[in-house]
Amino acid sequence: MTHTDDVRKFLTSRRARITPEDAGLPVYGGNRRVAGLRREEVAMLAGVSIDYYIRLERGNLAGASDSVLEALARALQLDDAETAHLFDLARALAAAPRVRRRRSPLAVRPGVQRVIDAITTAPAWVRNDRGDVLAANGQGAALYLDMMADGDPPNSARFTFLNPKAQEFFRDWERTADDIVAVLRSTAGKNPYDKDLTDLIGELSTRSDEFRTRWARHDVRYHRTGRKRLHHPVVGDLDLTYEALELPADPGLRINVYTAEPSTPSEDALKVLASWAATEGAAHVRFRRADSFPHPQ
Repeated sequence: MTHTDDVRKFLTSRRARITPEDAGLPVYGGNRRVAGLRREEVAMLAGVSIDYYIRLERGNLAGASDSVLEALARALQLDDAETAHLFDLARALAAAPRVRRRRSPLAVRPGVQRVIDAITTAPAWVRNDRGDVLAANGQGAALYLDMMADGDPPNSARFTFLNPKAQEFFRDWERTADDIVAVLRSTAGKNPYDKDLTDLIGELSTRSDEFRTRWARHDVRYHRTGRKRLHHPVVGDLDLTYEALELPADPGLRINVYTAEPSTPSEDALKVLASWAATEGAAHVRFRRADSFPHPQ
């Protein structure tokens, strides 16, 4: 599928989910050929001609001004993540070939490893925007024990959709799967010409019906904070909150940090996990530290 196809399917899928009533439009007659808005209705709401909107929906976003994109986002009632995705799709079409070939980061700086090692009371790990885990502290590697042993580097999407252990580990597997695909879809909008990303999406689409179905929805969302309900093979059930912290000096990298509410069974379980990671866990967790990766020049 080309980038133009992605634009077309994203816009048509957003248009299909909005009814005339949602948009505050009158409905005349009972026979509509589409469940959502018609193209001419979106054009009217966005304040553009029907011919111009058809061009946009066919994937020709190159040259569309910010004001047009903002009007289109309002007409389609896009949320913040979807609006950002629309702008990313337009920028990718206009980007120079050299910029289009940008790859996701493949390593972290030693200073970033020291930061997560300094987080001694919570699991933490670093991922790129493709879901590759590039570094972790001891508790982070222990928390995602099976994922960290699954690939080199481990990848959260590949683990979620291709490793049978994931459905037991993620107690909210359906939601986790939705989130991961939405993040990958957002990444593809920013960087559709990353061969590693394209290869990953192709592999998952070929090997997982669950992934392929979700990918076809063209959903995007931010994944910055939330809750994780996990079943750990050593300490049992965990109910955690996470924060995904962007690294401004390293675009595409985020530190994920997990904590538990005070005075809860999950807090006690994290303490047990920390003790296990510091003793027995060292023999079980096989994760390459950042200093074993080649560092970018």
